[in-house]
Amino acid sequence: MSDTLLGLDAGDIATLAMLDLSAAFHTVDLAILMQHLRTSFGLNDAILSYLDQHRHHVCQRGEQSAPSIVQFGMLQGSVLGLLLFVMYTADIVNIVEQQCLSAHQYADDIQVYSRCRQNNSTSLSHDLGGCNEQVASWMGKNRLQLNATKTEFIWFIPSRRRHQFPSDQLAVGSVQVTPAASVRDLGVYLDSNMSMRLHVTRLVRICFGIL
Repeated sequence: MSDTLLGLDAGDIATLAMLDLSAAFHTVDLAILMQHLRTSFGLNDAILSYLDQHRHHVCQRGEQSAPSIVQFGMLQGSVLGLLLFVMYTADIVNIVEQQCLSAHQYADDIQVYSRCRQNNSTSLSHDLGGCNEQVASWMGKNRLQLNATKTEFIWFIPSRRRHQFPSDQLAVGSVQVTPAASVRDLGVYLDSNMSMRLHVTRLVRICFGIL
């Protein structure tokens, strides 16, 4: 958020794309995860033995199934599960930065953002679309799927320049995502002029409801 505010103060406009993954934690390939942990983070087999040959079984009415090796899915409900997922998808940040864009990641929430001058909005939108294609390609090779229908996209522009609001859309695969007037990012409501009025209004409404 601070990068966006600095850009607006400098007279630029900014954009944010919030990428959505389909069933992200359930589709993690543990074999690929272990390979990433070895090659990218230098972890050895002694440490990775926790993930290797991990087994589970199902109990129903006192009957227990034969144990089977877990091949897919991330351990949820633990700090380790979130950390391993971030390490699994760490290459996405590298892909984004190679396109001269910026990225933030929190578990399976991935945000790609940047800023530009007013007359370069079309070029920036095109760069974001190309970046999304590369991210989607990487995900396909690593058993993840980018959900284009739930991906959100917003332009930030100072209120005094609302008449110059960009109309450029974001291409996510075959889907053209229309810029939103506001988005919810990790519990914070952001509007297109970064006034925070929407967030304050919703927060006050919740507080009055509790009172």
